[in-house]
Amino acid sequence: MQRIKPKYIRIGGIVLATLLVIVLIVGYIAYSKREAFLQKELVSAEAKAKKDYNLDIKIGSANFTGLNTVSFSDITIVPQDRDSLLAIKKLSVSVKIMPLIIGEVKLGEVTLDDAHLNLTDINKIKNFDFLFKKKKDTTATTNSKLNLADLASNLINQFLYKIPDDLNLKNFLLTYTSDTSHLKLLTTTAAIQNGNLTSTIIVDDGQATWHFAGIMHPSDKDIDVRLYADGKKVELPIIEKKFKTKFSFDTITTRLSKVSHSGGETRIYGSWSIRNLLINNSNLSENDIVVPNASIDANVFVGPNYVSLDSSSVIHLKNLTANPYVKYTLSPVKIYEVKINTGWLNAQDIFDSFPGGTFDSLQGIKVAGKLNYSLNFYLDTSNPDGVQFSSGMDKDHFKILKYGKTDLTMLNRPFMHQPYEVKNQPPPFMVGPQNPDFTPLEDIAVDTRNAVMTSEDPSFYTNNGFVEESLRKSIATDFKNKKFTRGGSTISMQLIRNTFLNRDKNLARKVEEILIVWMIENNHLVTKDRMLEVYFNIVEWGYHIYGIGAASRYYFGKTPAQLTLGESIFLASLLPNPKAGLYAFQPDGSLRQGLHGYFNLIGNLMAGHGKAQRDSNAYGFYEVRLKESLRRGISNLDTAKVDSLMQQNNDDDAMPIVEPEKKMNFFQRLFSKKDTVSSKTNKKEVKKPNHNTLVDYGDGIVIDTAGKTKKQIRQEKRALKKQQKQLGNESKENGGE
Repeated sequence: MQRIKPKYIRIGGIVLATLLVIVLIVGYIAYSKREAFLQKELVSAEAKAKKDYNLDIKIGSANFTGLNTVSFSDITIVPQDRDSLLAIKKLSVSVKIMPLIIGEVKLGEVTLDDAHLNLTDINKIKNFDFLFKKKKDTTATTNSKLNLADLASNLINQFLYKIPDDLNLKNFLLTYTSDTSHLKLLTTTAAIQNGNLTSTIIVDDGQATWHFAGIMHPSDKDIDVRLYADGKKVELPIIEKKFKTKFSFDTITTRLSKVSHSGGETRIYGSWSIRNLLINNSNLSENDIVVPNASIDANVFVGPNYVSLDSSSVIHLKNLTANPYVKYTLSPVKIYEVKINTGWLNAQDIFDSFPGGTFDSLQGIKVAGKLNYSLNFYLDTSNPDGVQFSSGMDKDHFKILKYGKTDLTMLNRPFMHQPYEVKNQPPPFMVGPQNPDFTPLEDIAVDTRNAVMTSEDPSFYTNNGFVEESLRKSIATDFKNKKFTRGGSTISMQLIRNTFLNRDKNLARKVEEILIVWMIENNHLVTKDRMLEVYFNIVEWGYHIYGIGAASRYYFGKTPAQLTLGESIFLASLLPNPKAGLYAFQPDGSLRQGLHGYFNLIGNLMAGHGKAQRDSNAYGFYEVRLKESLRRGISNLDTAKVDSLMQQNNDDDAMPIVEPEKKMNFFQRLFSKKDTVSSKTNKKEVKKPNHNTLVDYGDGIVIDTAGKTKKQIRQEKRALKKQQKQLGNESKENGGE
């Protein structure tokens, strides 16, 4: 090995000595001038806060107390024309030297005594609304060049660098006051020492005591923190007051285990878990939803233009596991992707993992075999018609060993049915031969069966309770319209809803409905004929009118076997809004003109499938006559009120009477949104048309031209064509033949 020549060693020593001298000189100058630098920076920061955010910042004193430690006293922050936001009696902050040399500010030690953060939101005025103020230099050009991976990496580093290695906090008070609620959290102590976090938080003057505890190694990107309460659940009354949602849990844990940035992608590895979660919200379930334990091992990948939850992530819910994949691409076009796959799981584990307070009819069920659920959703916003959607559950030797609270084979034999009404609950009735109004399927007119299936579920005999293609088209239509305009309940779903479930409109009931339909249809617990027979004998056709036998006698004085095509289409029109039955008629017993388009729509579809003869006279519309004894009751009805009642739709996902394509879906009803897509009702009374003024424009479009301008006729013709196309598309999607 060749020795280094002494002269080179001397040169190196001279260079190092020179550098050391320079560093010492610069350090001395910086040290001697640091107080001036500090005061100058504080003045600049106060001016910037005033200019950019209208914040009045006052600092009683600020000075260096060590090489890298600054102590402050009597700090106040007051937004202009707002309540005081922050007051701090004493604050001491030190920064780490090495990160500072390369331009990063990493907190070393923080000591804080007697502080009050006061958040107010009163009369729609917030004292923290400056946080939401957009920077003036933000431009579309800047946003378009934004690299999400770099942004995520920088934000995480900035957040972690602001967590001190050592913390000593005493008496930090946080208050939040709004028009309807108040929250007070007093952190008496909080400390980070040698990577261990401890804290004590008094909630609302002693109502509860919370603790944040765990491991904090921010420099190593290793955080494992849990929140729990002494001797009780962690409860958040402010959420209950503000969102009408009861929310509590025993322990919630957050863990950040790794963050990496390479190859243009930032990868964040972490996990979140919760024990004994309780949620009560009427939009989710009528009962308390209880989850004993749930967690997710979440691997979040952020690229230049996307954010994703990688498929290596795992959701755990008691004995149930699933691999989710979610990706949101922002540019050049927005793309949404969702995939879920459980893999093959023991069927009993799935049913045992249902949260308490949900799926009441399935509680206690015993099953065997294995199940595998998968979901695939892909929507390119530049091509919504190409949306991909599939959802299915595969089974392997699946069978039901013992039913839970509800015997799902109940439909195969006579049973007592209790109709649901919000007011004036009707008495229960027997669904079976013991009831004189019970009508076997073969005794119901073929036209009636075909009209109802055409309207409600054209592919009833060939689908498995769900129509996936219809759902796919509904997603595309709803996205393009930027609102919910289509639904899709099948006859099977309506039947299960009416026989096994209550009528509460919430998410748990809807999922329970789907599960029961899947079990009945895919395990052949009830035949299609029997399901249709029960459906016809329990559905509502008018106020306290249940079953086709009672309906045909009530409106027309006939048996179901005697119903005509026109009478059948009329009865089909009642299913979405049965309370409007009598309001569809004129005082002379004829139908109101508002149903004319509906008759053409259903009649044309039936004719197209070979279930009716082509008819240019609205498929029996003008021959339908209400029973004589009922006509007197509608002679004095207010026309505007009648039209309004006919527009109401009380059923989930069912087809409205006047405009079949304008139907509300489940989620609109679930969250009590108004139907903003229903067309305005014509408030003028329309007399029975003179048949001499009827013009047949082909394809079943017949318009009464009496008293109408050419423009009005064109508009009506376009509307009818649109209705025909819409309902025709739905029929094709549903597999109607």
